[in-house]
Amino acid sequence: MSVNIKDWNPEDNAFWESTGKKIASRNLWISIPSLLLGFAIWLMWGIITVQMLNLGFPFTKEDMFGLTAIAGLAGATLRIPSSFFIRIAGGRNAIFLTTALLMIPAFGTGLALQDKDTPLWVFQLLALLSGIGGGNFACSMSNISSFYPKRLQGTALGLNAGLGNFGVTTMQILIPLVMTAGIFGAFAGGSMELMKDSGWILGKIVAGTPTFIQNAGFVWLLALIPLAFLGFFGMNNLLPISPSIGGTIPAFIKILWLYGLAFVTAGVGLYLYLPPASGGLGVLNMWVALPLIIVATLLLMRLFAFGEMKAGIQKQFAIFSNKHTWSMTALYVVTFGSFIGFSAAVPLSITVIFGDTHVFDAASQTWVHAKNPNAPSALTYAWIGPFVGALIRPVGGWISDKVGGSIVTQIISAVMVVASAYAGYIMMQAYQSATPEVFFAQFMVVFVVLFAASGIGNGSTFRTVGVIFDRTQAGPVLGWTSAVAAYGSFIAPVVIGGQLKAGTPEIAMYGFAAFYAVCLVLNWWFYLRKNAYIKNP
Repeated sequence: MSVNIKDWNPEDNAFWESTGKKIASRNLWISIPSLLLGFAIWLMWGIITVQMLNLGFPFTKEDMFGLTAIAGLAGATLRIPSSFFIRIAGGRNAIFLTTALLMIPAFGTGLALQDKDTPLWVFQLLALLSGIGGGNFACSMSNISSFYPKRLQGTALGLNAGLGNFGVTTMQILIPLVMTAGIFGAFAGGSMELMKDSGWILGKIVAGTPTFIQNAGFVWLLALIPLAFLGFFGMNNLLPISPSIGGTIPAFIKILWLYGLAFVTAGVGLYLYLPPASGGLGVLNMWVALPLIIVATLLLMRLFAFGEMKAGIQKQFAIFSNKHTWSMTALYVVTFGSFIGFSAAVPLSITVIFGDTHVFDAASQTWVHAKNPNAPSALTYAWIGPFVGALIRPVGGWISDKVGGSIVTQIISAVMVVASAYAGYIMMQAYQSATPEVFFAQFMVVFVVLFAASGIGNGSTFRTVGVIFDRTQAGPVLGWTSAVAAYGSFIAPVVIGGQLKAGTPEIAMYGFAAFYAVCLVLNWWFYLRKNAYIKNP
C-alpha cells in the first residue's frame, strides 16, 4: 500500500474490518516501541544523575536535580510544536524523524559520561536535546488517534501511551544493568570505580566496583537504528488528516524548523531561570519562566511558520478558543503530569532522603546529614512506581470505554489527594530521622499508589478528549494537553528538590494534593454534575 493513504474512514465498519484495522495495527505496533525509546531517553537523567553522584562527578545535588529538570522542560516545550506535526508533515514522516533524532542525545551522552571532567554545560546541553524524546509523545498520540474509530480510541491510545510509558521503567531497569559490564568494548571507553554504594534491580553494588556509566547513552542506539528503519518503511501518512505534506523532504524541513524554534524558547527560558552557579542568570522563578516559554513558543510558531505550514498551524490554533481544551489540560496535568514528574523526581528523592541519616544539632540549630549505611538504592527500587503506572494505563482506557472517562478521573483524583498528602507526611518523617530507612516501605507504597492512580487517569482523560472533540480537533488537543502536562517533569524535580534543600519536602507534596483537589472539583463541574457542559457519561 502507498505510504500516503488518500481515503480513510474508520467509523465505517466495513472499511475498518476489511482494510483499516490491519493498517492501524501496523502503525500502532511501530509507534509503541518508538515512543518507548522516546520516554527512556527523555527521562534517563533521573537515573544517570544518581550514578553520577555515586561516582563522584564534581557537581552538586542541586545541579543533578537541574539536569532532570532541563530535560523535563525541553521535552514539554518540544511537545507544543510536536502536537502540530501530524497535520503539517504526516504521521509516518513525523514518527520516523523524531525517532531518528534521538540518536543525537543518546550518542552524545555516552561520550560525555566517559570523563568526569566533562563540564556541566555539556550535560545541560545533552539534557536539553534529550527533550526530543519527550516531544515525541504529542505527535505519536495525535497520530494514533487518527487511525482508530472513536469506540476503540480509549484502548488504542491506552496501549500506545501505556506501553510507551514503559520506556521509563525500561530505562530505570536497563541503565543500571548495562553499567555493570563493558558490553561495547574499547569503543565505549574504560570503567570508573564507585565512590558510594550503588545498586540495580537485584540489589546493592558496593563502593569500589567498576562501572561503565557511559553505556547509559550508547545502549539506546541498538534499538534506535532498526526502529527508525521500521518507521520509514512501515508507517503511513493519512492524507485526510495531513492534506498538505508536500513530500518527505519538505515534511522533514517543517519538523526541524518548528523544533528549532522550540529549542530557542526553551534554551532562552532556561538561561533566564537557571541560577548563576549553573550557568544561567537566575532572574526568573519557575512560575514566571514556564508561561513565558509556552507563550513565546506559540508566538514564534505563528510568526515564523511559512507556506502551507502557516495555514495548518493557524487552523489548529482554533482549539484554544474551546474552554474544554483548557479544562482537559488541567486534568491531564493531574494524571500524566504527576506520572512523568514523579518518574523524574523520585530516584533523586530516594537518594537524598534515605541515602543520609538526619540528626538535629541543638547547638547549631541545624540538621546534620551523614552517609546512611542502611540506605536503600534508588537504582534498585525507583522503577517500581513507573512500572505499575505504565502497566495499568491501558486498563484505565479500557474501563473508561465502558463506564465513562470522567467518572474514572474523579475517582483517581480523590485517591491522589489523599496519597499525595500522606506521601508528604512520610517524607517529612524520614527527612527528620536518624534511621530514615524505617519509613522507606511506606514511602514506596504510597508512591506506587500515586503512580497507579495517575496511570489509570492517563487513560481516562484521553478517553474523555475523544468524546468531547471531533476527529480534526482531538489530535491537536491530545498533543497540546500532553505538552502542558509534560511540564510536570520540570516542576516536580524543581519543587521537590527545592523543598528538600529547605528541609521541608512535605510542603511540595501538600501543594500537589491541593492542586489535585481543585481539579477534582473542576472535573465534576464540567463533566459530572447534573447540568454539566458535556455529560460524560
